[in-house]
Amino acid sequence: MEVDLTVPGGGRLHAYDTGGDDRLAVLWHHGTPNIGAPPKPLFAAADRLGIRWIAYDRPGYGGSPRTPGRTVGDAATWATAVADALGIERFAVMGHSGGGSHALATAALLGDRVFAAVSAAGLAPPDADGLDWWAGMGDSGIAALNAAREGLAAKEAFETSGVEYDHKFTPADFAAFESGWSWFGEVVGPAEAGGPGGHVDDDIAYVTPWGCDPAQVTAPVLLVHGARDRVAPRGHAEWLAKRIPRAELRLVPDGAHISVMTSGEDALEWIRSAAS
Repeated sequence: MEVDLTVPGGGRLHAYDTGGDDRLAVLWHHGTPNIGAPPKPLFAAADRLGIRWIAYDRPGYGGSPRTPGRTVGDAATWATAVADALGIERFAVMGHSGGGSHALATAALLGDRVFAAVSAAGLAPPDADGLDWWAGMGDSGIAALNAAREGLAAKEAFETSGVEYDHKFTPADFAAFESGWSWFGEVVGPAEAGGPGGHVDDDIAYVTPWGCDPAQVTAPVLLVHGARDRVAPRGHAEWLAKRIPRAELRLVPDGAHISVMTSGEDALEWIRSAAS
């Protein structure tokens, strides 16, 4: 099911729900640039584990109008709007890439309403004490996020300049595309077709303080990260693992930014165990 929701205080979100009132709700937070459709490669595992996916397009993507100036912490407001509209009181959160950051912020700000959180290949806050935020990041990522640091006009100019982005994907990433995670094409294409607004606002949010501290997360947290990731370097996950009280870090030795999602089924099993 897909539905459009009004966010209290203004704004609209396009949301997704795979259904099943008797199932465990997991709120998916998508990466950049994606629309918010939940991860189809994990549907079979979700069915086996009795998991219900709920999700939404972040503002600027798909059916959710743009909201310039949004922060990563605003994800808690959007998550609340979706869960309330669907009559869901408690849920887990799971996100990939920048979606992992949004998932952690949601858990930090919603307290006991979130019973577990998974961040796969997520970024740490830009004001993370003691972390060299840029270490290990590819040149294209550094250029894109430095443009975001310069503000809205500079970032919009960067995204419309025609510069090619080198994702630094590894052989393991390309193998993941071949083994089912070509699904990313289904969510990247529609996101890019809608223009650069969502991507621009995401990147500005990543280099802006979240509006919360990951140390506020009281729920158990699973951090899954590829040791060879050059989009979101491993140092981000290692910093988060030290910062979050109940965090577990699973570092995948040969994993990188896309291939880390081949651990998604294990992450869902971890969520199911956390609910027990």
